[in-house]
Amino acid sequence: MTAFKLKARAYAKALDWGVPRLRRVAIRNLELAGFDNPERIADGVFLSVGRIMASVAKFPTITRANVHEWIRYDGLENFTAAQAKGRGVLVATAHLGNWELSAFSHALLTAPMHIVVRPLDNARVNAFVEKRRALSGNHIIQKHDAARKILKALWAGDAVGILIDQNTAPAEGVFIDFFGRKACAGTAFVKFAHHTGAAVVPGYALWSDQEKKYILRFDPEIPMTGDVQADTQRVHATLERVIRAHPDQWLWIHRRWKTRPPGEAPLY
Repeated sequence: MTAFKLKARAYAKALDWGVPRLRRVAIRNLELAGFDNPERIADGVFLSVGRIMASVAKFPTITRANVHEWIRYDGLENFTAAQAKGRGVLVATAHLGNWELSAFSHALLTAPMHIVVRPLDNARVNAFVEKRRALSGNHIIQKHDAARKILKALWAGDAVGILIDQNTAPAEGVFIDFFGRKACAGTAFVKFAHHTGAAVVPGYALWSDQEKKYILRFDPEIPMTGDVQADTQRVHATLERVIRAHPDQWLWIHRRWKTRPPGEAPLY
């Protein structure tokens, strides 16, 4: 893991120095969220992204035989209990910890799942990453063609992982409270749950400095009420609690509060 640590730091520095605006966005977001020491937390954010990049580079060498050196479970029983209901599982995840390794390793440790992704802007990088993502057997669903495939997977009783923490347009979401500020959050996730009866389980892989590996954590199922606004708020409140406990592992370099309620001034 020493080589992994060095590569992670190298990737972190390259990203930080190469795209200076990302640190500015991170600092602004951390200030908006009310955190002290935003510079220190931002350092951790870049290191966290560096770890992701270093781990994706190692995907071809991660197998069922050695995946335990990279990650272990915490709360797997929450996932298996949800899947046992037979209505499919929607894994509510975020750009927190190592979202790439979480899905990759779950396929090796338990079973492949469906993951919804947005193609990266750079076609070559996107092709490289998508090939790596599929190495462990996961099924890739492109975001622009997602609805039909997500519903099909859930009706088959499968698990679908969706990143739900990014800013969205008002036409696609509702305004919720997130770190004390209004944030526009997509509603498609809870609508899928309402339509199919799929269980909603939060899941994310968090880095442990003590263990020098990731912990793939599944929290208890989040009950759905059928109220789009209330359920979207409930899911994001769960994510916020985890982000508050591990602020240096969330992707603060994304302009999360870009979309504002009508009449409210821009925050960036």
